[in-house]
Amino acid sequence: MRRANRGDGAAFHRFLTLVTPPLRGLIRARGRALPPDQHEDVLQEVLLAIHLKRGSWDGSAPVRPWLYAVARHKVVDAFRRRGQRLHLPLEDLAEVLAAEPGPAPLAARDADRMLGMIDARSAALVRAVRLEERSTEDAAAALGLTPGAARVVLHRAMRRLTDLAGRIK
Repeated sequence: MRRANRGDGAAFHRFLTLVTPPLRGLIRARGRALPPDQHEDVLQEVLLAIHLKRGSWDGSAPVRPWLYAVARHKVVDAFRRRGQRLHLPLEDLAEVLAAEPGPAPLAARDADRMLGMIDARSAALVRAVRLEERSTEDAAAALGLTPGAARVVLHRAMRRLTDLAGRIK
């Protein structure tokens, strides 16, 4: 999946080929109350969702819980379309629920992009104080600023970033 997310189409094809049988088994097990002819439809929805949402997978995390979550959501959607309820055992979610929430998958990329839109000194100060959670005094000293000047630069940088974010929406 990592190679596929870097643009390797052949790797993505191999990945889908490898994950299809276990996903098919999961869909059959979780979707027992669905008509058997709908299992393949749900599988196709899962494979399409994997293709469309593969950028949301955190490459530093295992892929299996992410895959199973996508499959579970599609099975639940199939039950909803039929007007049925589905009760999934909590044990199936133990891996996902026990995981500490991490940063948003694209947050670092978005922060870098936004910081690239302001001057380098302001960006360095925002990165140090807001992202790395260093004190204003420490960041000011590292940048050769007084603490008061650093607070002014930080305030203006944050206002500029807010304005830029408003224009991007």
